[in-house]
Amino acid sequence: MQDINIAVAGLGGFGINYVNALLDAAPQHHARFVAGVDPAPERCAALAEIQRRGIPVYPSLEAMLAAPDRVDLVALASPLQLHCEQVIQSLEAGCHVICEKPLGASPEQARQMIRARDKAAKLVAIGYQWSFAPATQRLKQDILAGRVGAPRRLATLICWPRNSRYYGRNNWAGRLRDDTGHLVLDSPVNNACAHFLHHMFYLLGPAMQSSAQPASVLAELYRASAIENYDTAAIRSTTTTGVELLFLASHVTQHNRNPVCRFEFENATILYGDRADDHLRAYFAGGEVEDYGALPGGENMDKLWSTVDAIRCRQEVLCGIEAASAQTACMYAAQQSVPAISVFPPEVVCRENQDDSDRFIVAGLDDLLQRCYTEFRMPAELGAPWAHAGRIVQPEKIV
Repeated sequence: MQDINIAVAGLGGFGINYVNALLDAAPQHHARFVAGVDPAPERCAALAEIQRRGIPVYPSLEAMLAAPDRVDLVALASPLQLHCEQVIQSLEAGCHVICEKPLGASPEQARQMIRARDKAAKLVAIGYQWSFAPATQRLKQDILAGRVGAPRRLATLICWPRNSRYYGRNNWAGRLRDDTGHLVLDSPVNNACAHFLHHMFYLLGPAMQSSAQPASVLAELYRASAIENYDTAAIRSTTTTGVELLFLASHVTQHNRNPVCRFEFENATILYGDRADDHLRAYFAGGEVEDYGALPGGENMDKLWSTVDAIRCRQEVLCGIEAASAQTACMYAAQQSVPAISVFPPEVVCRENQDDSDRFIVAGLDDLLQRCYTEFRMPAELGAPWAHAGRIVQPEKIV
């Protein structure tokens, strides 16, 4: 069995999860960590170990791809605005790719990646770890088999407060474009919380490796932080099969609240976050409870090893470009749904300083978003005085 040679682009930040996985477990998966890419590798906590093992680190993806050593799979953990061009560069060099979420910043980028992948005849996986989790795969099998009945509506709520240090960690956080003009559209929907929007579309996909696609999107987008884009979103999307999805996410709530999900089907309601553990459960109308198991955090690397196996066995990846494109289409349409990002009025915004970092808090937002989640309604529909409803738009078709 030939080893799969793997390079990691982006050794600091989220990339350390790929680095640690490869340093710890590559041999048992018949893989080899053969190269790293980072213009500032000193930010990588494992740099000394990488150097001790003689693994070369290149300053750019171009330099690594031009080197004579064979690379089978490039793991991209680089900034989201570079995903499209770096996926295409890797494919053109003859490599398979696993790219961290989100897919990119626009539907056109998704189409470009699909064309490049098909021309290269290589695999591209997108690193939404929940899609690779056994719990998700088991639930999706039951959905496709009809065990839970027809989908009615799905809702997800995430409250993850973020401070000025979060937005100051790089030169593109919270921006529409970076300093070089690359489209970013950084936001809760297209970064920290992208997993959970994608997850709803993925569960409703007509096949195990696919997602449902959005047919319409209505958004309300707000900001309290000193950023270009938004830090709070309420999005209602209807899929092409007529299922309504409600997505609520904010970085300016008072309290932290990890994702809670309520997926209503004809025969069962599927809940996540209703208990202290990380398990996904279905509660059937007759009283039966099905525990599908835990959904993993970002450090979980099942997605990497699943992609390695797919390359070796020449199988389709569990979450590829088409599956990930629903989140991209919905996110992009949400930006088009509003004429401009609405600014929370100053009378409801509190500025708090803690550990030399400012944090903005919107009074009453925690309770309002909980009501939205519970009642399946948008802030404007609940009469929030600062709320501004967007318009319904039809997302661009990607697939």
